Amino acid sequence: MVGTAACRAADGLLDGGELETLRKRERLLALAIAGSGTGIWDRNVATGEIQYSSGWKAMLGYADSEVSNRIEDSYLRLHPDDLEYVKATMQAHFDGKSDAYEVEHRIRCRDGSYKWICSRGKVVERDSSGRALRMVGTTTDITSLRTMSESLREAVSLITNLTNEVPGLVFQYRALPGGRSFFSYASAGIGEIYELTPAQVAADASCIEALIHPADLAAYRASFSASAAELSPWHLEYRVQLPMQGLRWRQGDARPQRLPDGSIVWHGFITDVTERKRIEAELQELATIDSLTGLPNRRHFMAQIEARLASLRGGRSAGTALMMCDLDHFKSINDRWGHGVGDSALRHFGNILRAHLRPGDMAGRLGGEEFGILLDGADMRGAIGVARRIQQRVAEYPLMEHEQRIDMTVSIGVALMSAADTNAEAPLSRSDLALYRAKKGGRNRIES
Repeated sequence: MVGTAACRAADGLLDGGELETLRKRERLLALAIAGSGTGIWDRNVATGEIQYSSGWKAMLGYADSEVSNRIEDSYLRLHPDDLEYVKATMQAHFDGKSDAYEVEHRIRCRDGSYKWICSRGKVVERDSSGRALRMVGTTTDITSLRTMSESLREAVSLITNLTNEVPGLVFQYRALPGGRSFFSYASAGIGEIYELTPAQVAADASCIEALIHPADLAAYRASFSASAAELSPWHLEYRVQLPMQGLRWRQGDARPQRLPDGSIVWHGFITDVTERKRIEAELQELATIDSLTGLPNRRHFMAQIEARLASLRGGRSAGTALMMCDLDHFKSINDRWGHGVGDSALRHFGNILRAHLRPGDMAGRLGGEEFGILLDGADMRGAIGVARRIQQRVAEYPLMEHEQRIDMTVSIGVALMSAADTNAEAPLSRSDLALYRAKKGGRNRIES
């Protein structure tokens, strides 16, 4: 290949100074090309000849005299799997279907190994009918770039595979200053967590809010707002209502980061905690509910007395009455009918209390055949009226066991709670004393 400066000098168009300047520029260009790992080629399409620069040959480990100028020989150096693709791409450019020729492919070096190269070229001469006559171009060694790219792809594939195997959703969530939010990454677990696909949340995350339980939506939004404002970790347990799974519990944890454009990005995960919440509810029930009657147990009932006392002291409650109830002659029921029937009697009385107390009132089993009732906002007259209705219901609805009618009666002691009571034991003791008087006075009585 003959330099441009030499051609123009041969035509007598340049003087000595101009020629030297052009030669310097050509040397600089040659050095730049050589330093970039790029070789130059010039193909005569009509004759099938192709000329390579020394840099092109050296890039593949050849000396100047070791590479022929026949296009057929150049095809022999191409990797067999890339040959047809290279030919088709070049022919498309010859036919005018592309503005330039550009391909990445493997080529065999002198030592038999293969390098990845990027070959670019353009037809610079055509005949009157548009047929390609001459094409020039460059070849750049991109082996290291391909190796790096492949390593990156493998790393991304590994991370993706790992996150897809993690139970739950691994995510990257981004909130823009304008208010729009989306998941820039969501693992395959989004199908289990939200019954959505990564593509559905990649542009807009609003579809997730449609799945949040209405009672938890405000807390869900507020938790992200607080995390963004303070750049504090996000943590929330919330419910979702899903088309196929129904009501489920989710736990989210993530750490936020503010980006230069003002947006916030969270990296974290969301897991299914439905089973844990179910177990917690069962444990809570075991800790607070009497297993036989289903009413609050003594511990929970006493805690509610303390809560009502706090309301009285704070002026948030007008008054509360406390009643103690005891099934009369319960021992005789056990002795005559057996403990199984005795248990049925306790459940029966518990059901009567549940069915006939007002909303806001509370009944609990304090132990044995003894029950307590809290009547919110009741004075003594109102409390005694409730006690009489309970006695009436017990008389009207006897226990039926194995077609046998088992009549029961109940003694009741009533006391009013006071803001001056130091603890729950004080009103409980007063109602207990009233109950003692009711039983001593002949049972099936109400005392205050």
